[in-house]
Amino acid sequence: MTLRTARRSSLVEQVIDQLRNEIANEVWPVGGKIPPEPVLSESLGVGRNTVREAVRALTHAGLLECRQGDGTYVRATSELSGAVRRRLETAELIEILEVRRGLEVEAARLAASRRTDADIEAIKQALARRDATWAAGDHAEFVEADLAFHTAVVEATHNQVLTDLYRDFSAALRASIGAAGALMEHADIPHAPIADAIEAGNAAAAAQATHSCLDEILRSTESPKVPAPA
Repeated sequence: MTLRTARRSSLVEQVIDQLRNEIANEVWPVGGKIPPEPVLSESLGVGRNTVREAVRALTHAGLLECRQGDGTYVRATSELSGAVRRRLETAELIEILEVRRGLEVEAARLAASRRTDADIEAIKQALARRDATWAAGDHAEFVEADLAFHTAVVEATHNQVLTDLYRDFSAALRASIGAAGALMEHADIPHAPIADAIEAGNAAAAAQATHSCLDEILRSTESPKVPAPA
């Protein structure tokens, strides 16, 4: 474990900072369980009451979720992510997809202008994984692979604010990708044109390819009243 022993006077605040750091760095991934209270207490060198207060604070902030009799799970990677997730839980699928289109179209445009050789390789690998999981008929893995592809594109923008916002949006994106896949009746939309345009450095083509992809998904929803999955 990478947690440091707490030494400053405000132990609860320090423990909150250290737990938040572990969550932000995905040492404990979203959906995963954090170590139990006794383990955290021993690792940090603080009392269990201190750990309990820190966990309670992060739960209130939306980063953690305490499940009675089961443990405490990571719900979001930041306060912003937690707030975004809570808001999107009550949003309609069409609304989520529209915001997703806005983020991903601009990301593709910027990526085409700023991508490095390493970015291109990461995008190609993500695309290959996406295609492989689709061909295998593994829907759960396909959702993760599709999101990984778009995340690779966003990271190629080298805009840290956009990258952070997109990561905070990821939980809702997982739901929208999965729901859209079902609504599309397994009609996959090729993503190679996006990757090719980015590699070619063609910003307009990259934006258009991404726009067309999301437009197709939006059309597949048909009704603007389809709720987002919980």
